[in-house]
Amino acid sequence: MSSLLASLSIATIPAEAEHFRSEVRAFLDRHLPARGADARARSWMGFDSAFSRQLAARGWVGTTLPRRYGGADLSVFHRFVLVEELLASGAPVSAHWIADRQSGPLILRYGTEAQKAFFLPRICSARAFFCIGMSEPNAGSDLASVTTRATREEGGGWRVNGRKIWTTHAQHCDYMIALLRTSGSTDDRHKGLSQFIIDLRLPGVTVRPIVDLTGDAHFSEVFFDDVVLTSGALIGSEGAGWEQVTAELAFERSGPERIYSSIVLLDRWMASLAGRPDRARYEAVVGRFLTQLFALRQLSIAVAAQLANGASPVVEAALVKDIGTEFEQAIPAAIEGLLADDPTNDVDMDLLRAAAYVSQVAPTFSLRGGTREILRGMIARGLGLR
Repeated sequence: MSSLLASLSIATIPAEAEHFRSEVRAFLDRHLPARGADARARSWMGFDSAFSRQLAARGWVGTTLPRRYGGADLSVFHRFVLVEELLASGAPVSAHWIADRQSGPLILRYGTEAQKAFFLPRICSARAFFCIGMSEPNAGSDLASVTTRATREEGGGWRVNGRKIWTTHAQHCDYMIALLRTSGSTDDRHKGLSQFIIDLRLPGVTVRPIVDLTGDAHFSEVFFDDVVLTSGALIGSEGAGWEQVTAELAFERSGPERIYSSIVLLDRWMASLAGRPDRARYEAVVGRFLTQLFALRQLSIAVAAQLANGASPVVEAALVKDIGTEFEQAIPAAIEGLLADDPTNDVDMDLLRAAAYVSQVAPTFSLRGGTREILRGMIARGLGLR
């Protein structure tokens, strides 16, 4: 346990990244229209390609990617600050989210020069949006159980058959980076897995949105029926997919986005307490949430520091994601209870709508990016407990 905790030693955001914060806030003041809390609470899943292109025009999509590919070549800490400010303001980030956070860095690390030259400038200009093809109907978070298969074609290329599920905004995206089985069977677990870039406009690809409790369709099921890929669709080495996807998940699970899914609701509720004569009765709840947020933020910054040093903090990122998810889910549960506790209070409809929305989507927080059970298994192994 001591080695894992030591890896999460106290880290701070460098001064130059903190100075960047005021620039981001000024941009958001100019380009983000005023909206109610219920709209801003959709930040994580808000798909707005026009807003993403405004960010890209400032160099803030593909923030950490090299300038030669169109990126801003900024640090992991700059991206941390950018993400914090976007989520705190309720900006719609989902269009460019995945490509910026993990698809671009994955292609940069494992892709061919042709893949880098083609995809990275398109990601950085918000002209190519990516989704992740990991989960499957009968696999869930057990990625080693994926059965969607890519079979080699004579003369080169691949033929893909199978399906993926819970794919965020696949219906709006241009490409998917998919984890596919290229040899063996599910009994081989981590062996025989490879990653591919799939153009979702290819013949044989069918995308079916899944409507959730809120009436939105953030997720989709994606079917592949004899989809033909060129040899250039393979990322990295055949059979190295498990190593690559593990590195990718460190990016997915480690950032402030795993802490701030409910932050607009918390901020709006705290604002509603201003001037209330009974405000003191809520101080313990406010204090509990703010101290938890501070601790989680420190953990997340520590993981960012490891990424900045070139490490792949898979277990540490899983720890932040697991604890962060509990925090995110506790906020709507507590606030809804407090709103219902005193029926004599005036109803703040904006706050009520935001609470209703976040409560409905909160169960997904512990599904996306890996279920709680899978993450805790990884953490247990990292602690030497299994």
